Amino acid sequence: MSAPPSRSSGVRAFDALASPALTNLIAVIGIVTPVAAWATSQPDIKNLLIIAEALIVLVLLAGLLWLRSGYITLRRANNLKAMDDPRYYDLVRAHVESELISEYSEIADGHMRVYASEVPRLSVTLVKTLIESQSEPQKILAADLTTDPTLLTRRREYLAANRQMIEAGGTINRLFIAYRDDLAREAYARDLLALIGSHRQLGVTCGLAVREHLRPEQAVDFIVFAAAAVLVEEEQGDADYTRGRSSVYFKDSARWTQRFESAWGHGADSAPMALQTYELLARPMLEGGTWDTDRVKQAVEGL
Repeated sequence: MSAPPSRSSGVRAFDALASPALTNLIAVIGIVTPVAAWATSQPDIKNLLIIAEALIVLVLLAGLLWLRSGYITLRRANNLKAMDDPRYYDLVRAHVESELISEYSEIADGHMRVYASEVPRLSVTLVKTLIESQSEPQKILAADLTTDPTLLTRRREYLAANRQMIEAGGTINRLFIAYRDDLAREAYARDLLALIGSHRQLGVTCGLAVREHLRPEQAVDFIVFAAAAVLVEEEQGDADYTRGRSSVYFKDSARWTQRFESAWGHGADSAPMALQTYELLARPMLEGGTWDTDRVKQAVEGL
């Protein structure tokens, strides 16, 4: 382990002056000094005490300026109890602040925005923090606008975090939302089913929805973490995540859970059943080299 960088004597001196114990002592002296000056009847002593009081004020001012120049002051949460899961929110806030990847005023209000390469990194943090916090339920609900099935297979750190989540006893439901015409394309179907197979190996429960069959508020790329937070992807990233924009909300995540469940469905009309129907038709065609676009389109209309 390398040694920590050496600090100048001036920095060490200012750090000592800015220590809470010394600051409190100086403050007490600052209170006692004017009282003593008022109580004494000797002019010389009174003048010395007034000068000492002025010096104390200067020292406190210098300490305040040093603290403001040497440290970043972050806002605390305006109302911690307003968060759906205060403990989970506080752990994520601590991670984010330590890595300096968000606007401090936003995270203090329970909302943060991230851009480009920060998005997949934050996604990993949110999953790992869910495991660490043991927030209930230990469940992730993910709706994925799957325009390019190969993109998600490249996000190895995120997939590894998903595996850790499931191995720790959690569950993940992932809804793949695809355009009707994409589902009818052979190349797309091959990539999509390969992606679904890799997720099933992790232990993820997968479902399928046709984008044209969803309401606009359902066809959104988002991930709900327990009952604690939701990550909404506002601009989808590319393969290397040189672009992309997402927001995390630590309030009102129940609204997004309801949105996911309405798209996921139940029973014979559920997303897992729609995926099963699509697979039963598409896989034999892919394996046998007998892809029939018109037949697949007709089946997709009924999903």
